[in-house]
Amino acid sequence: MDRFLLVRVYTDEGVIGNGEAGLWAHHKATYHMIEELSDYYVGKDPLRIEHHFQTVTRSAHFMGSVVSAAVSAIDVALWDILGKVTGQPVYQLLGGKTRDKVKVFANANGTSVEACAEAAAKAVEQGYLSLRTMPFFPGWEQKTDSEVMDDVIRTVAAIREAVGYGIDIGVECHRNFRPNIAISLAHHLEPFRLVYLEDPVAPESDEGLAIAARQIKLPIAIGERYYNIFQFKQLIDSGLYTLIRADLSLAGGYTQMKKIAGMAEAALIGIFPHLMGSPFNINAFVQFDASIPNYFLHENLTSSDPFNDILDYPPERQGGYIVVPDRPGVGCDIQEDKLAKYPYRPVKITGHFHADGSVAH
Repeated sequence: MDRFLLVRVYTDEGVIGNGEAGLWAHHKATYHMIEELSDYYVGKDPLRIEHHFQTVTRSAHFMGSVVSAAVSAIDVALWDILGKVTGQPVYQLLGGKTRDKVKVFANANGTSVEACAEAAAKAVEQGYLSLRTMPFFPGWEQKTDSEVMDDVIRTVAAIREAVGYGIDIGVECHRNFRPNIAISLAHHLEPFRLVYLEDPVAPESDEGLAIAARQIKLPIAIGERYYNIFQFKQLIDSGLYTLIRADLSLAGGYTQMKKIAGMAEAALIGIFPHLMGSPFNINAFVQFDASIPNYFLHENLTSSDPFNDILDYPPERQGGYIVVPDRPGVGCDIQEDKLAKYPYRPVKITGHFHADGSVAH
């Protein structure tokens, strides 16, 4: 539906589990992967969650983001079934609550420096204590590196002036820089007391990330495009990153996310989940967030609020927090009769280009 890929797992006892796949750029491929995997899952005991994860992911050792997104969605649905069967919320099955509500950030974005500062001030008025800005304005790909850096620096300065130093601010670089520019930009942002610099460099190159990370003094958040526990172990073991952006709906569902969080906890690294998708995904993430001690933050994702009617219990917002529900499973059910009003909208590849015609991202 719309730009979301929801999954429902039906049992012979009438219990239905819900999940969502997070590979938003390639939902069609993930959909077909789920269909293929169903040949294995149908007829199995839905409560043998770890066993199923191990079987599916190790049977041929062909893995990738499409497979992982499909397995993640099914995994969340199986945990939802387990919660409903036992009458417990998922967080209870993962060890119990470590918090009663989950802190989230608001985006302070816009088409100009002034617009970003205004959005920041408005968010603080609404009760948000943490803000993230992605200060890349329309046509930024056509600008010089110096002009782009100037936009970012002026925006962060304006937001700081608007909200003061009592509010947390992070900058989302959206993988837009090469190491040389990321290093230079980070140096100029140091006076603004950022709590993180997110994805300063594209994740395809471990060497490129390391070159930047070793010379950047700001805390770096990384990992939203990673999809398995082995990749996250490498990030954690590198000692270069202080926040891990694992995605529940891409990196292995609850089964693997709890392990990733444990590895990060042992290194005093925070879990900063990457969240996109429908209101269901918010509820699913909140169950995980509540269960780990090293949760840091994730997006408020108010852009999904127009779709709240697909759930019987949409996320409960409370200023800059989301309340952790105590209902069984993920804490909500998908209302299938509401889905048809939101036809699927595929993401099309269009490309973004520099002034000389080369690919920007």
